[in-house]
Amino acid sequence: MKISIIVRAKNEERWITSSLNAIFNQSFKDIEVILVDNQSTDMTVAKARKFNVKVLQTEDYLPGKALNLGIEASSGEFIASISAHCIPKDRYWLSNLLRNFEDESVAGVYGRQEPMSFTNDLDKRDLHITFGLDRRIQVKDCFFHNANSLIKKSVWEKIPFDETITNIEDRVWGQRVIDTGYKIIYEPEAAVFHHHGIHQSMDIERCKNIVRIMESLNVNNGSKDENIDGFLDNLEIVGIVAVKGDMEYLSGEPLIKYTIDKARESKLIDKLVVSTDNIEILEYSKRMGTDITILRPVDLSDETIGIEKVLQYTLARLEEDMNILPDVIVYLGVQSPFRPKGLIDELIRLLFKTGFDSILPGYPVYKSCWMNEGDSIKRLDEGFVPRSMKKPLHIGYPGLACVILPNFIRDGRLLGDKVEILEILDIYSTIEIKNEASLEMAEKIFPDWWKEHI
Repeated sequence: MKISIIVRAKNEERWITSSLNAIFNQSFKDIEVILVDNQSTDMTVAKARKFNVKVLQTEDYLPGKALNLGIEASSGEFIASISAHCIPKDRYWLSNLLRNFEDESVAGVYGRQEPMSFTNDLDKRDLHITFGLDRRIQVKDCFFHNANSLIKKSVWEKIPFDETITNIEDRVWGQRVIDTGYKIIYEPEAAVFHHHGIHQSMDIERCKNIVRIMESLNVNNGSKDENIDGFLDNLEIVGIVAVKGDMEYLSGEPLIKYTIDKARESKLIDKLVVSTDNIEILEYSKRMGTDITILRPVDLSDETIGIEKVLQYTLARLEEDMNILPDVIVYLGVQSPFRPKGLIDELIRLLFKTGFDSILPGYPVYKSCWMNEGDSIKRLDEGFVPRSMKKPLHIGYPGLACVILPNFIRDGRLLGDKVEILEILDIYSTIEIKNEASLEMAEKIFPDWWKEHI
């Protein structure tokens, strides 16, 4: 008995690795996976090809048409449908769907959808209300949801999905099978994580209140940290140390050594890359056991070139020349050696807890801050109020570590559209070695600081 799993996707590189990892880790093993891709322009398909999947392309996307295309290419007796941004919660997702077909009158089963920790309150409300904890047998209710479902192929051969409608193809199919005399089952034990809602209401405050109440009832609401634990294990998290110019030294050791050492402390970075224009640094990095070293063109070291271009070039070499497709990039600058212990992994975890696309450390300041605006200056802080009541501004220190999704690096950006700051309070961590004065200060402080932070 084989299950064919149809995964529909468009520009889902953020989620596809986690989704496919969870699919191929199912306790039920007799499966085939078919990705129906809607002309993705990111790395969705390339990442999917790392797995044993069949890839189909569709144009002029319609949900029913895409599903039918995948099912036509399938060989299983049962057809599972899952969105590429949905992640099976455990190893028993498929088997929990399948067990409901002992009843021959069942045409399809759909499973629970749980919000992620960072899902907004509108979507949390939608998912809590729609996908409860009680199993349901539907003989009149046609509700069905193809973000997480399993159907009999024999039923689909009689009743395929409508290829003309732009949405709710699942509910239209549900009505047709109910009208034909079949049953639909809702199986809450077959759960996936899903960060989208389904009602799309815009009453934000009301949603917040509903979510608060439901979470207070100990509903399995997907807001706890353990939701991310399985996501990180199999992701390709790549640290990139970018350095230019001659070898510099601090406390008698190459400056780059301290950044490599801190990167090696990380439990989450899978591969460490050093990208440099200097042969001496390249060879030293190899001796230090760096996974990948890249000698980049000297024109990328021009003073007019920002770190964004260097990272863009480095990522291109990884993806195009080495077929290394990172899910997360961690940028590390060698001029920021005062890196607190555990900072890198804390930033990575925060990315997945919050749903932001880039995270960097920031040091809080409460002083008066101003910015020139033509003929006038604009005050940035809240004014002269007691410090205990004042919200700080934060100075960002991406060189300590900046965690970002690779599609932004590919576009020549260091930060994405949704940026989060992780507050750091160690004043020494703000020291950047960029001139003789800062190097002299670091030489006095660093040895004792390093002993406390290794």
